[in-house]
Amino acid sequence: MPVRLIVVDDHPVVRDGLLGIFADDEAFEVVGEAGDGPEALALARRTEPDVVLMDLRMPKLSGAEVIRRLREQQPGIKVLVLTTFGDDADVLPALEQGATGYLLKDTPRAELRKAVRATARGESVLSPAVAAVVTKRPDRRDTLSPRELEVLALIAGGATNRDVATRLFITEATVKTHLIHIYAKLEVKDRAAAVATAYKTGLLRR
Repeated sequence: MPVRLIVVDDHPVVRDGLLGIFADDEAFEVVGEAGDGPEALALARRTEPDVVLMDLRMPKLSGAEVIRRLREQQPGIKVLVLTTFGDDADVLPALEQGATGYLLKDTPRAELRKAVRATARGESVLSPAVAAVVTKRPDRRDTLSPRELEVLALIAGGATNRDVATRLFITEATVKTHLIHIYAKLEVKDRAAAVATAYKTGLLRR
């Protein structure tokens, strides 16, 4: 089954270019395009895409707000941000609202197609520059949010991402976003190291 995709950008030339990247690839079906946040919400409701490929700064609604509303409207939807802005003022709100991935517009065409397929599978996709922003954010282990602690405790108990999503009534993509933040704050690279660090520092107790 092809990945059903909508493209959201307020610049028609950019939309045309993105449509051209996916038009001749049978792995994708572009089911619509939108020029701002309200249009994107209405289009997503009407077409039920697998992935929303969207710019972050558009008229009428902020990118983070569009992501939040999309996830509330259709919890299973995946959002891949494609923008020119890679600083933490843009990246972190987008990820916190549930973006599955975040790429910059200098991403090569083949990598973009690969990223959309990964996003459709629920995998987190971050460009190197964006990953650097996430891992260098100033938050430390004493600033894990209550929800992040909940996720970490369930992971420590052996829960899979799907288990965590079910227990906390959130999507697997949101679980993965929480894990990205946890890894960054604890300065670790995987769930095993996160759990070990949490026990070592007293965040979790056996």
